Amino acid sequence: MVTLTSHFKQQPPIPSDALHRSNRATLPLAAEFRTLSIQLGEDDERQTQRVRKLPNFLRLPLWRKLLEDLLPFKSPHRQQERQERRREAALVRVAQQLRGCQFHRDTVKEIYQRMGILPNEGLDTEAAEARLLRHGANVIRWRSRRRILSVLGWFFGGFNRFLWLSVIVFWLCWKPIGNPPQTGNLALGIVIIVIIVMQAMFNAWQEWMTSRALESITSMKPECAVVVRSGRQLSVSPADLVPGDIVVLRAGDLVPADIRLVQTSVDLSLDRSALTGVAEPTIGTTETTSANYLETCNMAMMGSAIVQGDCRGIVVATGNRTVLGRLNKLVRHQEVAPKRTILQLEVQRLVNGLTTLSLVVGAIFVILWAVWLRTKFPGFMSVSDALANGVGVLVTFVPGSLPISLTLALTAIAKRMQRNRILIKNLTTVETLGSISAICCEKTGTLTQRQMVVTRVAYADAEVHAAQVHVDNGIAARRVYETAAWCNNAVLDPETAHLPAAEREATGDATDCALLRLATHMRAVQVPDHETLLTIPFSLRSRWMLTVCRTDETKNPFILIKGAPETLIARSTSIQTASSEIINLDDKIRSKLKEVQRRWADEGCRLLLLCRRDFAEDNNPLAELVDSPAKLFVEAGESVSQLTIVGLVGMVDPPRPEIPGVVDTFRKAGVRVFMTTGDYSHTAAYVARQCRIITSATVDGIDQVLDVEAQQPEEKDAKEVADDAVPASCKASNSDLARQESRADSQHTLTTPRSLVVSGPELRGLSASAWDTISSYEEIVFARITPEQKLQIVEELRARDSYVAVTGDDVNDLPAMRAAHVSVAMGNGSEVSKAAADVVLLDNNFSSVVVAIECGRLVFINLKKVIIYLLPMTNLSEIVPSLFNVVFGLPIPLSTFLMLVINTVTDVWASVVLINEEPETDIMLTPPRNPKREKLVDVKFFLQAYGFIGLIQTLSGHIMFFLCLYLRGGIAPKHVFLAFNKWTDGYMGKTKEELAHLVSIAGSAHFMALVIMQWGNMFVARTRTVSVFRQNPLWGPKSNTLLLVAIPVSILVALFFNEIRWFNSVFLTGPIPVEFFFLPIPFAIALIACEEIRKLVVRRYPSSWVARVAW
Repeated sequence: MVTLTSHFKQQPPIPSDALHRSNRATLPLAAEFRTLSIQLGEDDERQTQRVRKLPNFLRLPLWRKLLEDLLPFKSPHRQQERQERRREAALVRVAQQLRGCQFHRDTVKEIYQRMGILPNEGLDTEAAEARLLRHGANVIRWRSRRRILSVLGWFFGGFNRFLWLSVIVFWLCWKPIGNPPQTGNLALGIVIIVIIVMQAMFNAWQEWMTSRALESITSMKPECAVVVRSGRQLSVSPADLVPGDIVVLRAGDLVPADIRLVQTSVDLSLDRSALTGVAEPTIGTTETTSANYLETCNMAMMGSAIVQGDCRGIVVATGNRTVLGRLNKLVRHQEVAPKRTILQLEVQRLVNGLTTLSLVVGAIFVILWAVWLRTKFPGFMSVSDALANGVGVLVTFVPGSLPISLTLALTAIAKRMQRNRILIKNLTTVETLGSISAICCEKTGTLTQRQMVVTRVAYADAEVHAAQVHVDNGIAARRVYETAAWCNNAVLDPETAHLPAAEREATGDATDCALLRLATHMRAVQVPDHETLLTIPFSLRSRWMLTVCRTDETKNPFILIKGAPETLIARSTSIQTASSEIINLDDKIRSKLKEVQRRWADEGCRLLLLCRRDFAEDNNPLAELVDSPAKLFVEAGESVSQLTIVGLVGMVDPPRPEIPGVVDTFRKAGVRVFMTTGDYSHTAAYVARQCRIITSATVDGIDQVLDVEAQQPEEKDAKEVADDAVPASCKASNSDLARQESRADSQHTLTTPRSLVVSGPELRGLSASAWDTISSYEEIVFARITPEQKLQIVEELRARDSYVAVTGDDVNDLPAMRAAHVSVAMGNGSEVSKAAADVVLLDNNFSSVVVAIECGRLVFINLKKVIIYLLPMTNLSEIVPSLFNVVFGLPIPLSTFLMLVINTVTDVWASVVLINEEPETDIMLTPPRNPKREKLVDVKFFLQAYGFIGLIQTLSGHIMFFLCLYLRGGIAPKHVFLAFNKWTDGYMGKTKEELAHLVSIAGSAHFMALVIMQWGNMFVARTRTVSVFRQNPLWGPKSNTLLLVAIPVSILVALFFNEIRWFNSVFLTGPIPVEFFFLPIPFAIALIACEEIRKLVVRRYPSSWVARVAW
């Protein structure tokens, strides 16, 4: 008898020096925890040598982090190797820390005594609360050590490093280069420092907001653990687990803490990949298999997953005391920066490209001054002016808010998905969703309602409706009841215990629940009490489930088994009739069963064969093995033969009502929806047609695929013979014709729906060309699929340039989910699938995937809108004034300070608001983006930004500049061009001060014109092809009234920097004439009109050259 102890006995303390010892010889590491070293290549060695040549202070981690964009210190392979070595060393140190633990060495009885609990009672509420106060919550906590790097990155990372360079240059232009020193250069240096500080503060705020958003999204995910307390099974939060809790785990559950296994099924296996990185499952047992705490099979570590079977275990460590917590504590200082998304990389490349271009342009300006202006037009531009002009190009040429805009866009979209009950694990997934082109979805629970009901039963001589079975009390019905109820892993929900048995809810697999509900309705059947001796769960490989039972009447063990008809019919020798007579299973009855199977499957039924095998009492191989579960497991598995068919049952699971519309939406969006299921192919095809996954009148099979493959060598041979007879001069034209026909065929494939139904066994041994043919189908149903074949499907689709999403709800789906670009799990799926998924649909509604993909596309579209809004102004409209100043001798039409005001103040509000734009009406009517082919910015994008919008804005700004000079000073444009060093005292009868004041006023008019032009650009950037009048910002479902706030904000900014005298004297700005608040408005209207005409041509004539160059 187990003796209760007064309190929980603590483990012996770990020596303080254990954290610093790593003696591999003393404690060998488990083989599954070891990793392979990656040999360094010559490139890695050269990079290592390059690092060694750096000064010592530059080799420090802080500086290496800041300079990693300029000098690649380590290759990805070297970085991966270091991470693996550190993790391996950390595991060794964890093993050293735990070598004094006795939990895995104690027997089951001793572990109960150590924890002070009874096997069937567990802890009581008061003891659990006391231990929770003593040990703390079961949560792994650690503080990141990357904070210093993050803070330095806010100030010195990205484009800020070049801003610091410009600060240095501006200060040097003030003193000592400036002669006399110009206060404006000092002020510009200070302004840029302020900009850097503001950007750093914004980056810090945005990082905090992003982490808060992801934390709030992750908190939406419900989690629970089943424990035994006070003799009852309860669901509690994993954070409330304490040492001594008895945890109940089933297949698909995550291990919530470190537990010592005390009760296991014979088929228990665990996935320890969260710790080891190796996905190979390991067995679980109650016996000690190794002295190593990390290697023994009677311990289940936190983060592991139950792949198969079920078990009970006692919690021995929680939170940071678990192996996972200790491991994270040891490697926390080696955290790896999160992987950047494709869009982040593209934005970074754009910023880097613009930075390089600005450096080149600035250098060209300085060189032009040095070799030409300095000697040809002395006095026109001083050294400080030349350097300030060159650096001014660098400062104003790059929209430094682009990376910030991307983060804002991803965060805003993630919050939008949160409102739709969509859990996103990381921001990378948001972007990838917009590129999804194929979805491999499960049938049961995803496309159907997971409300499976048995509708009919077939015996050897009759087909019976389920309602008749409910009231039957014969021996045949009793046999159906025993197989349906006892060979079953589903259980009745304890929360519905107050209801009649027929009305109670069942939890478990959908098929098991349907059979359990059938049994609960068979109230007329009288059955004795029984004992389940062994359960072999259903496997997609074997396609059957088996239980060994015995009743109180005979005590003679027998086998109950259910599974796929095509698997079990071949193992059966007899069948019962409706009158309970057992007859031989001859060829005639086999043919009849197959005909019933095909007919029911064509009506959408899932088919399951119920069988049993009875043994004579004097010749029962199972009777002697009752007390030896392992031997009983082997013997029962080998006894799946000579079965008696109890009945063939047909079950129906109706599709979700919204699924047909969802599939049609995906089809319009260019996303193919494939069904992957373990069901019979006829059943899957019927349900697929109900869900509109299959829409064509004819459906191909594997024969048609193989026919296409067989025709390809013949066509190739015929082509080679024809090529030999064709002159060489004609082969080029024939090749062009072949490419045109290939493009025509691909277009035909995309517009003509073709359907294919193929089963798992038919996929074995297919060639690459056969997979090419399969992947060209728009509508595919994969039936009788194993986990390995589902993984193969995902890999083959990925190899053919498809971006694949996979839905899954159990452990069998994990390989395919890990291989997919995006994995999706339902909120009511297993804990393992939800932990592995990138997206969790908390509302269990497949239609939420439409919202997710729409949000993913919206990230890309809105970011393009922000860039098309920023680029024309920050590049062309601001670089041309400097170009005119250097090349054509004009006084600078737009000062560096006013360029900075546009870049960092007036454009910020509109760019932030554009990020939150609603999707255009046609966002789900276009094919998905392939990141390999469709980049964020391309030639067409630059043509729109510079050749269209930027050109109009630049032209209007300079017209206002020249108009202001003429109206205010009487100086015509012809007297402004090529003025160079003539623009001084006496030119056009004006003093130097009068000319400077006139230029400051005209420059401010130029500035106001660009601000007003950005109002027009702000409206046209909202849509790519839709008219602004159909998606106006004032009213309607696509309204965005916050966008209008940019107008008064920019006016106030203009007045602030141009009307205050301090800015006039320091930064050489001037008051804006009243008329120049209105004169640029027609140009902004003209920009909107031109863009509306372009969009109209794109909509009306999609084949025109205007549409082909549209962004």
